[in-house]
Parts: sequence; structure tokens; C-alpha cells
Amino acid sequence: MKKEDLQYILDNHKLWLEDSTKGKRADLRYADLRGVNLRGVNLGGANLRGADLRGVELRGTDLRYANLTRADLRGADLRGAYLRFADLRGADLEGANLEGVTLIYNDLRGADLIGVDLENANLRGADLIGVIK
Repeated sequence: MKKEDLQYILDNHKLWLEDSTKGKRADLRYADLRGVNLRGVNLGGANLRGADLRGVELRGTDLRYANLTRADLRGADLRGAYLRFADLRGADLEGANLEGVTLIYNDLRGADLIGVDLENANLRGADLIGVIK
């Protein structure tokens, strides 16, 4: 994805978050976002279904209510990210750093958590069916 296209989407998403009658919710389904720095960006409610987020800097990013179904988050830095109510069904989190993340009320069914750093992560209320084997 071109940098200017992504910036346009993020700017419109920011407007949408402030007032749902303005801007547009970010639709980044199946987007290749490798190499992008999204540190601290508010992506609350964004559609990131199937997005390639391998190794992406998502530290402190707001992903509340985001659709991350089947997203590839291998090696992503999610330290301190806000993932409350995010849909992570089928997401690949192999090698991702979730230190300090709160996963309360998340749907993690079928997510791959092999090698994930869950230090200080709060998994209270998370749906982990099929995750812990």
C-alpha cells in the first residue's frame, strides 16, 4: 500500500472516530502493511481482516473493537496496545509481543499464540477456545 493512500485512510478514520457523520471507517482488509509504523495510531473499530501486519510497530495503538480476524500479526510489537473487544479469531500472533496488553472480552478462537510473549498480559474474559492445546 502506498504511504499516501494509507495516510488518506487514516486521516478519514480519525474524522470518523470524532464524528461518525464525517470521514470514513478505515477499511484495510487484506492490506499489506509490512514495514509501516502504526505506533500510537487510533485504529479503534477499523477493519483489518486478513491484513498483513507482520513485524509492524503497533506499540500503544488503539485497536479496540477492531476486526483483526485472520490478520497476520507474526512478530508484531503490540506492547501496550489497546485490544479490548478486538476480534482476533484465526489471527496469527506467532512471536508477537503482547507485553502489558489487556485482552478482556476478546474473541481469540482459533488464534495462533505459539511463541507469543504474554508477560503482564491480562486475558480475563477472553474466549480462548481452540487456542490453548
